[in-house]
Amino acid sequence: MIRRRLPKEGDEAGFTLIEMLVAMTMGVIVMGGVLILLIGAMRSQPRIEKVSTNVSTARWALERLTREIRNGIRVDKTSASSVSFEAYVRHATCGGTATLASTAAPIRCEITYTCSGTSCTRIEAAPTTYTGAATTVFSGVSNPTSVFSWSPSTAPTYIGITLKFPDPEGSGALTVSDGASLRNATLNY
Repeated sequence: MIRRRLPKEGDEAGFTLIEMLVAMTMGVIVMGGVLILLIGAMRSQPRIEKVSTNVSTARWALERLTREIRNGIRVDKTSASSVSFEAYVRHATCGGTATLASTAAPIRCEITYTCSGTSCTRIEAAPTTYTGAATTVFSGVSNPTSVFSWSPSTAPTYIGITLKFPDPEGSGALTVSDGASLRNATLNY
């Protein structure tokens, strides 16, 4: 059997007024710190979202370029702002929009990427034809005169790509680089 002790006179449990005031003050200070952190996070969210969008755009553009270069047969023209190469494509005609059946062999077309201003365009034409309807692939580039590099210097088989996108805050630039070798190139040694 458990016996409970009855409180004696003057034996009271609890907090004093001073202890309660100190605890409440500390609680207000902690909540104020949490509120400051929350407001800071909410203010920086739009900038973080813009940077994230730029990173996604840069990765998508770089992936598209390298995928197409890998299907290349030979590089015909190169400059720091433009590259033309013959590649296999899965279209019924060069520059067309109709896609080939999965059982049909791809066709050879001339692919030309040109960067100027803040955008890069793509032209798909018949082999050794460098003109046609240009389609803007992506925009926002801040280095249009130094996008492409290649090696070796004669009869290149590797194309390097460097894309710079400005920071929305203006404090720097996002730079992504990659490159690809022409998978279908005939190597001459």
